[in-house]
Amino acid sequence: MPLQMNREVFITAAITGSGSTQDRSPHVPRSPQQIAQSAIDAAKEGAAIVHCHVRDPETGVPSRDLAYYREVTDRIRDAEVDVVLNLTAGMGGDIVFGGPESPMPPVAGTDMISASERVAHIAECLPEICTLDCGTMNFAESDYVMTNTLGMLTAMGRMMTELGVKPEIEAFDTGHLWYAKQLVADGVLDSPALVQLCMGVPWGAPDDLNTFMAMVNNVPDDWTFSAFSLGRNQMAYAAAAVLAGGNVRVGLEDNLWLGKGQLATNAQLVERAVGIVERMGATIIGPDAVRAKLGLTKMAPK
Repeated sequence: MPLQMNREVFITAAITGSGSTQDRSPHVPRSPQQIAQSAIDAAKEGAAIVHCHVRDPETGVPSRDLAYYREVTDRIRDAEVDVVLNLTAGMGGDIVFGGPESPMPPVAGTDMISASERVAHIAECLPEICTLDCGTMNFAESDYVMTNTLGMLTAMGRMMTELGVKPEIEAFDTGHLWYAKQLVADGVLDSPALVQLCMGVPWGAPDDLNTFMAMVNNVPDDWTFSAFSLGRNQMAYAAAAVLAGGNVRVGLEDNLWLGKGQLATNAQLVERAVGIVERMGATIIGPDAVRAKLGLTKMAPK
């Protein structure tokens, strides 16, 4: 694929994530009200899409509580600023094995639920986009596996397509893109698809530029992609993604810092990314343009 800069760029703000970051920064939102307000603030700074997880308001621990999702989406939809809603469907596929000498049965931290349960909040809230983690991966910790079987992905993908919600394929390595193309070929997902290239997440694709371009070169020409990396490389990958023809994701899910010793807010990270993109000579596009580009339907919840 020849390198061709994207001149019309959308920014996704990943608001809070499901990592254990809640006690590492006071800016990581916990309650539905805080998550929604942080998303609204990010939209005001130029994010066309907000990607949301939810957390327990008291502990900050990641949650799958449908009521929290409903409150977040209601608050964002009721705000004076328009933005495309993107909800995670990544939770509920966690296995923590018991260690090398006694792997079975799985131990505390395991959270394996059905495809219908993993998509229940999507069916309830009807965002325009939801994520589909397109593979299984050893994910940062010694005995934890992020588990997404081919059968699970097929079932979840069909449900999302039938709901009219566009899956955002989360690709943590090249094999995930390979299977995403198979899901499209099988008619599970519609084409052209939407992909998020997830760089530097242990132990997926490392965030060096050679690997990044290998990922980019495995995205079909008519698909749309965004990309991100973690921590101090977040803004560098904002620039790299645009230069490679893609779009940008920033936010506290992936990076807590604006600079050395300076904890960021989501709004500040979006503002910084806007500046980078515009200084490269590209234009930031808003939610209506994103809906037209991706064929999204803004739906009312049930």
